[in-house]
Amino acid sequence: MSKNLILIGIIIVLIGLLWPVISKLPLGRLPGDIVVRRENFSIYFPVTTSILVSLLLSLLFWFLRK
Repeated sequence: MSKNLILIGIIIVLIGLLWPVISKLPLGRLPGDIVVRRENFSIYFPVTTSILVSLLLSLLFWFLRK
């Protein structure tokens, strides 16, 4: 349990340090992400981004399990 918490902490620190680079990636603005804008509201469905993040996390956890 403590090993997993340390690993999660290291991952969070790395994401925090790399945030300026990560924020410039086109995640959230990919083709397939649905944006509906009207006068009084806007709705955003990040379909493609969600699929891509899910695949990347699945691969990461698969490699960590081995």
